[in-house]
Order: sequence, then structure tokens, then C-alpha cells
Amino acid sequence: MLEGSDVGEIELEWKPYQLYPNLPAGGMARAEFLRARYGESADGTRTPEHIRTEADEVGIAFNYASIDRVPNTLSAHRLLAMAGEMGCQHELAEALFHAYFCDGSDVGAVDILADCGAAVGMNGGAVREFLDSDVDIETTLGEIAGAFDVGVVGVPCYRLGGAFLLPGAQTPDVMIQFIDRARKRLAETE
Repeated sequence: MLEGSDVGEIELEWKPYQLYPNLPAGGMARAEFLRARYGESADGTRTPEHIRTEADEVGIAFNYASIDRVPNTLSAHRLLAMAGEMGCQHELAEALFHAYFCDGSDVGAVDILADCGAAVGMNGGAVREFLDSDVDIETTLGEIAGAFDVGVVGVPCYRLGGAFLLPGAQTPDVMIQFIDRARKRLAETE
């Protein structure tokens, strides 16, 4: 996204954050979730216009009508951390977004997560075994709490140098400006 800019090397790492941390472990029916959150007139089949327009510009075919469940994403975040250790975190994040937003898959379900992991080169059996265990649950919950502690209140949110936050989806130009300013401030403190 920032190719050709002066921002230099940027290492992107996906960190856990849950929009709805109090969802049941198995998630919940999306229609029920939307009614509880927005009232009886909530329309879960419609992709918000600004999101659809931006997605169309980059060739993403969102299909909100296919989403039946709002997942509890704790296991997905645990799997993303595992994928980070294996060098395929970005590919897994992309697979999870596609599975949920385009295919309507429940990315809280172990079988879906194992399939996404296998699609990016992870061992599906090892993924299932990991997710069926309690490994890294407390670590992931601690990182989620830490995100709230540093001021993250939504996604996406970009954190640079451990100190600078940029919330919301941003254009490449805004990202470049953010990176340049953060680098200058970090250099001033060294």
C-alpha cells in the first residue's frame, strides 16, 4: 500500500482486539445481534454504501447478506498470533477477512479457522489441536485488555512505535503522513 513512499521499512503485526468481547464463546445469530444493537428495523443484508464503494474500487466483493453469525473472535486472534510465529500472519488475516466478509463463514468456529490456516500453509490438524486447548488464551486476553489501556477503541487502529495511534481506515497519503510524523517525534526522543 505504501510502495514508492519515503516511509522506509514498516513491519506490520496484527494485534488482538475484540469489538464485542462479551459475545458468547460460540458467537450469536447475526439477526439477533443486529436487533439487540440497532432495533427491529436493522438490515443485516445491506453492505454500508461507503464500504461497498471502497471495496469495489479494490476488487473486494463484500457479501453481508451471507453472514449468519457474529463470531466471538478470541480463537481467531489466538490463531493470528500462532501464524505470526510461522511467518504467515498477513496471509491468514486476509483469509479470515475473506471468509467472513465475502463468504459469510463463522470465523469463530474451529473448523473454519483450521481451513483458513491450512489455506495459508498451516497444518490444519495442529491448528485444531491448538484451538481446542487453552494455550495462549490468557495471553491473548491480556493483549486485548492492553489495547483498551493504550486507547484503542475500534478497528482498524494503527499503532506506531508503541506510542502513536491512528484510528480508522485511512488512505495511503494519510498513512504516509502519520508514519513520517511519528518517526520525527520518535527521533526527537532518542
